[in-house]
Amino acid sequence: MKIVDAKVVVTSPGRNFVTLKVTTDEGLTGLGDATLNGRELAVAGYLADHVAPLLTGLDPHRIEDTWQYLYRGAYWRRGPVTMAAIAAVDTALWDIKAKAAGLPLYQLLGGASRERVRTYGHANGRDIPELLDSVRARLAQGYPAVRIQTGIPGLKAVYGVHSTDGEGAPVLHQQARPLVEDWDTDAYLRHIPSVFEAVRAEFGDELPLLHDAHHRLTPIQAARLGKDLEPYRPFWLEDCTPAENQEALRLVRRHTTTPLAIGEVFNTVQDYQTLITEQLIDYVRSAVTHFGGVTPLRKLFDLAGLYQIKSAVHGPEDISPVGMAAAIHLDLAVHNFGIQEYSGHSALTDEVFRHAYTFTDGHLHPGEAAGIGVELDEELAAAHPYEAAYLPVNRLQDGTVHDW
Repeated sequence: MKIVDAKVVVTSPGRNFVTLKVTTDEGLTGLGDATLNGRELAVAGYLADHVAPLLTGLDPHRIEDTWQYLYRGAYWRRGPVTMAAIAAVDTALWDIKAKAAGLPLYQLLGGASRERVRTYGHANGRDIPELLDSVRARLAQGYPAVRIQTGIPGLKAVYGVHSTDGEGAPVLHQQARPLVEDWDTDAYLRHIPSVFEAVRAEFGDELPLLHDAHHRLTPIQAARLGKDLEPYRPFWLEDCTPAENQEALRLVRRHTTTPLAIGEVFNTVQDYQTLITEQLIDYVRSAVTHFGGVTPLRKLFDLAGLYQIKSAVHGPEDISPVGMAAAIHLDLAVHNFGIQEYSGHSALTDEVFRHAYTFTDGHLHPGEAAGIGVELDEELAAAHPYEAAYLPVNRLQDGTVHDW
Protein backbone atom coordinates (compact mmCIF):
# COMPACT_ATOMS: atom_id res chain seq x y z
CA MET A 1 0.00 0.00 0.00
CA LYS A 2 1.25 3.48 -0.92
CA ILE A 3 0.11 7.03 -0.28
CA VAL A 4 -1.05 8.67 -3.50
CA ASP A 5 -2.50 11.95 -2.26
CA ALA A 6 -2.45 14.29 0.74
CA LYS A 7 -4.97 17.14 0.67
CA VAL A 8 -5.32 20.05 3.09
CA VAL A 9 -8.86 21.28 3.81
CA VAL A 10 -9.45 24.57 5.64
CA THR A 11 -13.04 25.18 6.66
CA SER A 12 -14.93 27.41 9.10
CA PRO A 13 -18.30 25.95 10.12
CA GLY A 14 -18.58 28.43 13.00
CA ARG A 15 -14.83 28.41 13.66
CA ASN A 16 -11.71 27.52 11.70
CA PHE A 17 -10.40 23.97 11.32
CA VAL A 18 -7.47 22.55 9.34
CA THR A 19 -7.78 18.93 8.21
CA LEU A 20 -5.39 16.66 6.32
CA LYS A 21 -6.89 13.92 4.16
CA VAL A 22 -4.47 11.17 3.12
CA THR A 23 -5.45 8.72 0.36
CA THR A 24 -3.82 5.39 -0.54
CA ASP A 25 -3.64 3.46 -3.79
CA GLU A 26 -6.11 0.97 -2.29
CA GLY A 27 -8.73 3.65 -1.79
CA LEU A 28 -8.39 3.94 1.97
CA THR A 29 -8.43 7.47 3.40
CA GLY A 30 -7.33 8.86 6.73
CA LEU A 31 -8.02 12.18 8.44
CA GLY A 32 -5.84 14.25 10.77
CA ASP A 33 -6.54 17.47 12.66
CA ALA A 34 -3.98 20.29 12.28
CA THR A 35 -5.97 23.18 13.75
CA LEU A 36 -3.90 25.83 15.54
CA ASN A 37 -6.32 28.41 16.90
CA GLY A 38 -5.48 31.88 15.55
CA ARG A 39 -2.63 30.59 13.35
CA GLU A 40 -4.51 28.10 11.17
CA LEU A 41 -3.11 29.25 7.82
CA ALA A 42 0.47 28.88 9.03
CA VAL A 43 -0.12 25.16 9.57
CA ALA A 44 -2.14 24.79 6.37
CA GLY A 45 0.77 26.26 4.40
CA TYR A 46 3.33 24.11 6.22
CA LEU A 47 1.32 21.00 5.38
CA ALA A 48 0.49 21.86 1.78
CA ASP A 49 3.89 23.23 0.78
CA HIS A 50 6.36 21.25 2.88
CA VAL A 51 4.79 18.03 4.18
CA ALA A 52 2.18 16.76 1.73
CA PRO A 53 4.71 16.50 -1.17
CA LEU A 54 6.90 14.24 0.99
CA LEU A 55 4.12 11.73 1.66
CA THR A 56 3.45 10.55 -1.88
CA GLY A 57 4.81 7.05 -2.36
CA LEU A 58 5.31 6.30 1.34
CA ASP A 59 3.92 3.18 3.02
CA PRO A 60 1.10 4.43 5.30
CA HIS A 61 1.65 1.50 7.69
CA ARG A 62 5.12 2.82 8.65
CA ILE A 63 3.76 5.29 11.18
CA GLU A 64 6.71 5.53 13.57
CA ASP A 65 9.20 5.81 10.73
CA THR A 66 7.16 8.53 9.01
CA TRP A 67 6.85 10.45 12.29
CA GLN A 68 10.62 10.43 12.82
CA TYR A 69 11.19 11.32 9.16
CA LEU A 70 9.03 14.44 9.45
CA TYR A 71 10.29 15.45 12.91
CA ARG A 72 14.01 14.93 12.37
CA GLY A 73 14.24 15.51 8.63
CA ALA A 74 13.18 19.15 8.76
CA TYR A 75 16.12 20.12 11.03
CA TRP A 76 13.84 22.75 12.65
CA ARG A 77 12.21 20.65 15.34
CA ARG A 78 9.32 21.26 17.72
CA GLY A 79 7.06 24.30 17.86
CA PRO A 80 3.27 24.43 17.51
CA VAL A 81 3.15 24.80 13.71
CA THR A 82 5.50 21.90 13.03
CA MET A 83 3.93 19.61 15.62
CA ALA A 84 0.36 20.32 14.52
CA ALA A 85 1.34 19.43 10.95
CA ILE A 86 3.03 16.20 12.06
CA ALA A 87 0.03 15.42 14.25
CA ALA A 88 -2.26 15.57 11.23
CA VAL A 89 -0.10 13.10 9.31
CA ASP A 90 0.28 10.76 12.28
CA THR A 91 -3.45 10.69 13.07
CA ALA A 92 -4.36 10.18 9.42
CA LEU A 93 -1.98 7.20 9.19
CA TRP A 94 -3.43 5.64 12.35
CA ASP A 95 -6.88 6.13 10.81
CA ILE A 96 -5.77 4.28 7.68
CA LYS A 97 -4.08 1.47 9.60
CA ALA A 98 -7.15 0.87 11.74
CA LYS A 99 -9.42 0.93 8.68
CA ALA A 100 -7.15 -1.59 6.93
CA ALA A 101 -7.47 -3.82 10.00
CA GLY A 102 -11.24 -3.30 10.12
CA LEU A 103 -11.00 -2.18 13.75
CA PRO A 104 -11.61 0.99 15.78
CA LEU A 105 -8.33 2.66 16.63
CA TYR A 106 -8.49 1.89 20.35
CA GLN A 107 -8.22 -1.83 19.56
CA LEU A 108 -4.84 -1.23 17.90
CA LEU A 109 -3.71 0.65 21.02
CA GLY A 110 -4.21 -2.39 23.25
CA GLY A 111 -7.98 -2.46 23.55
CA ALA A 112 -10.27 -0.79 26.05
CA SER A 113 -9.12 -0.21 29.63
CA ARG A 114 -12.55 1.12 30.66
CA GLU A 115 -16.12 1.06 29.45
CA ARG A 116 -16.39 4.80 28.78
CA VAL A 117 -14.50 8.08 29.13
CA ARG A 118 -15.30 10.50 31.97
CA THR A 119 -15.52 14.16 30.98
CA TYR A 120 -15.78 17.59 32.51
CA GLY A 121 -17.80 20.47 31.13
CA HIS A 122 -17.36 24.23 31.22
CA ALA A 123 -19.53 26.39 33.48
CA ASN A 124 -19.05 30.14 33.41
CA GLY A 125 -20.85 33.33 34.23
CA ARG A 126 -20.31 37.05 34.38
CA ASP A 127 -21.02 36.83 38.11
CA ILE A 128 -21.60 34.11 40.70
CA PRO A 129 -25.40 33.77 40.25
CA GLU A 130 -24.92 33.33 36.50
CA LEU A 131 -22.17 30.79 37.17
CA LEU A 132 -24.44 28.77 39.46
CA ASP A 133 -27.04 28.62 36.69
CA SER A 134 -24.36 27.43 34.29
CA VAL A 135 -23.27 24.68 36.70
CA ARG A 136 -26.89 23.53 36.93
CA ALA A 137 -27.06 23.38 33.14
CA ARG A 138 -23.89 21.27 32.91
CA LEU A 139 -25.19 18.89 35.58
CA ALA A 140 -28.47 18.59 33.69
CA GLN A 141 -26.44 17.51 30.66
CA GLY A 142 -24.94 14.73 32.76
CA TYR A 143 -21.42 16.05 33.27
CA PRO A 144 -19.83 14.37 36.32
CA ALA A 145 -17.32 17.21 36.81
CA VAL A 146 -17.38 20.93 36.05
CA ARG A 147 -14.80 23.63 35.37
CA ILE A 148 -15.89 26.91 36.96
CA GLN A 149 -14.90 30.36 35.64
CA THR A 150 -16.45 33.77 36.37
CA GLY A 151 -16.03 37.38 35.53
CA ILE A 152 -13.89 39.42 37.92
CA PRO A 153 -15.42 42.46 39.66
CA GLY A 154 -14.09 45.61 38.04
CA LEU A 155 -12.96 43.92 34.79
CA LYS A 156 -14.97 44.28 31.59
CA ALA A 157 -14.08 40.93 29.99
CA VAL A 158 -12.27 37.80 31.18
CA TYR A 159 -10.98 34.99 28.96
CA GLY A 160 -12.89 31.76 29.52
CA VAL A 161 -16.15 33.55 30.33
CA HIS A 162 -18.27 33.79 27.20
CA SER A 163 -21.85 33.82 26.01
CA THR A 164 -23.54 30.45 25.52
CA ASP A 165 -26.52 29.23 23.54
CA GLY A 166 -29.50 27.35 24.94
CA GLU A 167 -27.55 24.07 24.96
CA GLY A 168 -24.57 25.53 26.80
CA ALA A 169 -22.31 25.66 23.74
CA PRO A 170 -20.21 28.83 23.40
CA VAL A 171 -21.35 31.58 21.08
CA LEU A 172 -18.23 32.27 19.05
CA HIS A 173 -17.29 35.52 17.39
CA GLN A 174 -14.83 35.59 14.50
CA GLN A 175 -12.79 38.79 14.48
CA ALA A 176 -10.09 40.19 12.21
CA ARG A 177 -8.04 41.57 15.13
CA PRO A 178 -7.53 40.19 18.65
CA LEU A 179 -10.05 41.24 21.27
CA VAL A 180 -8.30 43.24 24.00
CA GLU A 181 -9.26 42.24 27.55
CA ASP A 182 -8.20 43.99 30.74
CA TRP A 183 -6.69 42.25 33.74
CA ASP A 184 -6.02 42.72 37.47
CA THR A 185 -4.27 39.82 39.20
CA ASP A 186 -4.98 41.03 42.73
CA ALA A 187 -8.71 41.31 41.99
CA TYR A 188 -8.65 37.80 40.53
CA LEU A 189 -6.87 36.30 43.55
CA ARG A 190 -9.36 37.94 45.92
CA HIS A 191 -12.36 36.75 43.93
CA ILE A 192 -11.74 33.09 43.06
CA PRO A 193 -11.87 31.62 46.60
CA SER A 194 -15.29 33.20 47.05
CA VAL A 195 -16.39 31.59 43.79
CA PHE A 196 -15.43 28.14 45.07
CA GLU A 197 -17.11 28.88 48.39
CA ALA A 198 -20.38 29.78 46.65
CA VAL A 199 -20.35 26.75 44.35
CA ARG A 200 -19.56 24.37 47.22
CA ALA A 201 -22.36 25.91 49.31
CA GLU A 202 -24.82 25.34 46.46
CA PHE A 203 -23.74 21.94 45.17
CA GLY A 204 -21.96 20.25 48.07
CA ASP A 205 -18.55 18.70 48.55
CA GLU A 206 -18.83 15.71 46.20
CA LEU A 207 -18.98 17.52 42.84
CA PRO A 208 -15.48 17.63 41.27
CA LEU A 209 -14.65 21.29 40.57
CA LEU A 210 -11.87 22.41 38.25
CA HIS A 211 -10.47 25.87 37.58
CA ASP A 212 -8.19 27.27 34.87
CA ALA A 213 -5.89 30.21 35.63
CA HIS A 214 -4.86 30.43 31.94
CA HIS A 215 -1.14 30.91 32.71
CA ARG A 216 -1.76 34.31 34.31
CA LEU A 217 0.07 34.04 37.63
CA THR A 218 3.62 34.28 38.84
CA PRO A 219 4.88 31.25 40.78
CA ILE A 220 4.25 32.79 44.21
CA GLN A 221 0.79 34.02 43.16
CA ALA A 222 -0.05 30.53 41.91
CA ALA A 223 1.16 29.03 45.19
CA ARG A 224 -1.03 31.43 47.11
CA LEU A 225 -4.10 30.61 45.02
CA GLY A 226 -3.53 26.88 45.35
CA LYS A 227 -3.28 27.22 49.12
CA ASP A 228 -6.35 29.48 49.34
CA LEU A 229 -8.39 26.90 47.40
CA GLU A 230 -7.39 23.91 49.53
CA PRO A 231 -10.46 24.12 51.84
CA TYR A 232 -12.68 23.63 48.77
CA ARG A 233 -10.81 20.53 47.54
CA PRO A 234 -10.58 21.39 43.82
CA PHE A 235 -10.13 18.52 41.39
CA TRP A 236 -7.30 20.59 39.95
CA LEU A 237 -5.87 24.04 39.35
CA GLU A 238 -5.00 24.26 35.67
CA ASP A 239 -2.24 26.27 33.99
CA CYS A 240 -1.54 28.26 37.12
CA THR A 241 1.66 29.80 35.73
CA PRO A 242 3.28 30.02 32.26
CA ALA A 243 4.00 26.43 31.34
CA GLU A 244 7.37 26.95 29.68
CA ASN A 245 8.90 27.89 33.05
CA GLN A 246 9.01 24.35 34.41
CA GLU A 247 11.05 25.27 37.47
CA ALA A 248 8.22 27.54 38.66
CA LEU A 249 6.14 24.48 39.55
CA ARG A 250 8.70 23.52 42.22
CA LEU A 251 7.73 26.61 44.22
CA VAL A 252 4.01 26.04 43.65
CA ARG A 253 4.26 22.40 44.69
CA ARG A 254 6.07 23.26 47.92
CA HIS A 255 3.25 25.51 49.09
CA THR A 256 0.02 23.71 48.15
CA THR A 257 -1.54 20.27 47.98
CA THR A 258 -4.07 21.40 45.36
CA PRO A 259 -3.64 19.06 42.35
CA LEU A 260 -2.01 20.72 39.36
CA ALA A 261 -2.74 20.23 35.65
CA ILE A 262 -0.62 21.74 32.90
CA GLY A 263 0.60 21.32 29.35
CA GLU A 264 -2.02 22.31 26.77
CA VAL A 265 0.54 24.60 25.09
CA PHE A 266 3.29 21.96 25.18
CA ASN A 267 4.37 20.34 21.92
CA THR A 268 6.89 17.63 22.90
CA VAL A 269 7.77 15.34 25.78
CA GLN A 270 10.84 17.47 26.48
CA ASP A 271 8.52 20.25 27.63
CA TYR A 272 7.31 17.94 30.41
CA GLN A 273 10.58 16.34 31.46
CA THR A 274 11.17 18.23 34.71
CA LEU A 275 7.48 18.33 35.61
CA ILE A 276 7.07 14.58 35.29
CA THR A 277 10.34 13.27 36.70
CA GLU A 278 10.11 15.57 39.74
CA GLN A 279 6.37 14.86 40.12
CA LEU A 280 5.48 18.55 40.08
CA ILE A 281 2.11 18.02 38.39
CA ASP A 282 -0.77 15.56 38.59
CA TYR A 283 -2.25 15.72 35.07
CA VAL A 284 -0.73 16.17 31.59
CA ARG A 285 -2.92 18.29 29.33
CA SER A 286 -1.58 18.06 25.76
CA ALA A 287 -3.85 17.41 22.79
CA VAL A 288 -3.31 14.93 19.98
CA THR A 289 -3.60 17.87 17.57
CA HIS A 290 -0.75 19.94 19.05
CA PHE A 291 1.59 17.25 20.34
CA GLY A 292 2.50 15.52 17.11
CA GLY A 293 -0.32 12.99 17.04
CA VAL A 294 -1.33 9.72 18.62
CA THR A 295 2.18 8.24 18.53
CA PRO A 296 3.99 10.72 20.83
CA LEU A 297 1.00 11.36 23.08
CA ARG A 298 0.76 7.66 23.89
CA LYS A 299 4.47 7.72 24.77
CA LEU A 300 3.90 10.74 27.02
CA PHE A 301 1.10 8.96 28.88
CA ASP A 302 3.30 5.92 29.39
CA LEU A 303 6.07 8.10 30.84
CA ALA A 304 3.61 9.96 33.06
CA GLY A 305 2.19 6.69 34.30
CA LEU A 306 5.55 5.73 35.77
CA TYR A 307 5.13 8.67 38.16
CA GLN A 308 1.42 8.17 38.90
CA ILE A 309 0.50 11.16 36.75
CA LYS A 310 -2.72 10.91 34.74
CA SER A 311 -3.90 11.99 31.31
CA ALA A 312 -6.30 14.89 30.79
CA VAL A 313 -6.34 15.68 27.07
CA HIS A 314 -7.03 19.29 26.07
CA GLY A 315 -10.47 19.36 24.43
CA PRO A 316 -11.70 22.87 23.58
CA GLU A 317 -13.98 23.75 20.67
CA ASP A 318 -10.99 24.49 18.41
CA ILE A 319 -9.90 20.85 18.48
CA SER A 320 -11.92 19.49 15.56
CA PRO A 321 -14.01 16.32 15.83
CA VAL A 322 -11.08 14.56 14.11
CA GLY A 323 -8.70 15.48 16.94
CA MET A 324 -11.38 14.80 19.55
CA ALA A 325 -12.07 11.33 18.15
CA ALA A 326 -8.38 10.42 18.25
CA ALA A 327 -8.20 11.59 21.86
CA ILE A 328 -11.20 9.50 22.89
CA HIS A 329 -9.62 6.37 21.42
CA LEU A 330 -6.49 7.06 23.47
CA ASP A 331 -8.55 7.81 26.58
CA LEU A 332 -10.31 4.48 26.33
CA ALA A 333 -7.06 2.54 25.91
CA VAL A 334 -4.48 4.00 28.32
CA HIS A 335 -4.29 2.71 31.88
CA ASN A 336 -3.59 6.10 33.52
CA PHE A 337 -6.54 8.02 32.11
CA GLY A 338 -7.74 10.85 34.34
CA ILE A 339 -10.45 12.93 32.68
CA GLN A 340 -11.30 14.37 29.26
CA GLU A 341 -12.20 18.00 28.63
CA TYR A 342 -15.26 18.14 26.38
CA SER A 343 -17.05 21.26 25.17
CA GLY A 344 -18.80 19.72 22.20
CA HIS A 345 -19.13 21.38 18.80
CA SER A 346 -21.81 23.28 16.95
CA ALA A 347 -24.40 21.36 14.96
CA LEU A 348 -22.85 22.70 11.76
CA THR A 349 -19.38 21.48 12.74
CA ASP A 350 -20.82 18.04 13.44
CA GLU A 351 -22.41 18.05 9.96
CA VAL A 352 -19.08 18.82 8.31
CA PHE A 353 -17.27 16.23 10.46
CA ARG A 354 -19.62 13.26 10.88
CA HIS A 355 -18.36 11.22 13.81
CA ALA A 356 -19.00 7.87 15.45
CA TYR A 357 -18.13 8.98 18.98
CA THR A 358 -21.02 9.61 21.35
CA PHE A 359 -21.60 11.67 24.48
CA THR A 360 -24.02 10.09 26.95
CA ASP A 361 -24.55 10.89 30.64
CA GLY A 362 -21.37 12.92 30.80
CA HIS A 363 -19.20 10.21 29.23
CA LEU A 364 -17.71 9.68 25.78
CA HIS A 365 -17.19 6.54 23.73
CA PRO A 366 -15.33 6.44 20.39
CA GLY A 367 -17.73 3.97 18.79
CA GLU A 368 -16.93 0.81 16.88
CA ALA A 369 -16.41 2.19 13.37
CA ALA A 370 -13.13 1.18 11.75
CA GLY A 371 -10.44 3.84 12.08
CA ILE A 372 -10.98 6.90 14.23
CA GLY A 373 -14.61 7.08 13.17
CA VAL A 374 -14.84 10.50 11.48
CA GLU A 375 -15.79 11.34 7.89
CA LEU A 376 -15.31 14.77 6.29
CA ASP A 377 -18.05 16.21 4.08
CA GLU A 378 -15.78 18.10 1.69
CA GLU A 379 -18.60 19.74 -0.24
CA LEU A 380 -20.13 21.18 2.91
CA ALA A 381 -16.67 22.14 4.19
CA ALA A 382 -16.03 24.11 1.01
CA ALA A 383 -19.22 26.08 1.60
CA HIS A 384 -17.70 27.51 4.79
CA PRO A 385 -14.37 29.15 3.93
CA TYR A 386 -11.75 30.43 6.36
CA GLU A 387 -12.55 33.53 8.41
CA ALA A 388 -9.86 35.50 10.22
CA ALA A 389 -10.08 34.96 14.00
CA TYR A 390 -7.71 35.43 16.90
CA LEU A 391 -7.43 34.68 20.59
CA PRO A 392 -7.70 37.68 22.96
CA VAL A 393 -4.78 39.83 24.10
CA ASN A 394 -4.63 40.98 27.74
CA ARG A 395 -3.60 44.40 28.96
CA LEU A 396 -3.12 45.62 32.50
CA GLN A 397 -5.17 48.58 33.60
CA ASP A 398 -2.25 50.91 32.83
CA GLY A 399 -2.45 49.81 29.19
CA THR A 400 0.64 47.59 28.94
CA VAL A 401 0.43 44.15 27.40
CA HIS A 402 0.71 41.57 30.19
CA ASP A 403 4.06 39.76 30.22
CA TRP A 404 3.09 36.43 31.79
